[in-house]
Amino acid sequence: MELKIEKSGKKQAGTMSVADNVFAAKFNEPLIHQVLVSYMAGSRSGTKAQKSRSEVRGGGKKPWRQKGTGRARAGTIRSPIWRGGGVTFAAKSRDFSKKINKKMFRGAMRSIFSELVRQERFVCVDEFDVSESKTKLVKDKLDKLGLKEVLIITEGLSENLYLGVRNIPKVDVMDSNEIDPYSLIGFEKVLITQAAVEKVEEWLS
Repeated sequence: MELKIEKSGKKQAGTMSVADNVFAAKFNEPLIHQVLVSYMAGSRSGTKAQKSRSEVRGGGKKPWRQKGTGRARAGTIRSPIWRGGGVTFAAKSRDFSKKINKKMFRGAMRSIFSELVRQERFVCVDEFDVSESKTKLVKDKLDKLGLKEVLIITEGLSENLYLGVRNIPKVDVMDSNEIDPYSLIGFEKVLITQAAVEKVEEWLS
């Protein structure tokens, strides 16, 4: 299929040929949902952390002899019934990650890219960069393309572009090696450079 290229840099607008199996694939909603759930679950981190009696420091020596002291027998000062001891049923961080095969992940990404193209939310440009790390330069470029809420994907993320995008609300930028399904569907439009499209096509073909 032919993908339209908008003019953003010095090159002229035109078209580029892309693989149908990457940018014109069938929409597979169940697969996309499964991959999204897996991605979001993998982003979760456990917040619980308590120590059991085996993890608390010290307590190797018996506090006092078994008999003759008048006190209750004790084998360690790290017993759960002692102050400063371990917790009986210590809470531990859970691993929320869900396994997804590479084939399934790539299939979902192909489906997402294809749906973005069908919905005209996929904007391809010849290049996208700024000479200085100024927010105004990036904003002016986006205004010329008529974009407000957008994810910018480039083949090589420059420091100037990264710093220029930081203060613009509802706009984010990432390298083509860092593309994830959650970011792709979370923005109104996806702006991608021609070089990044070629890299994505090579990855998903």
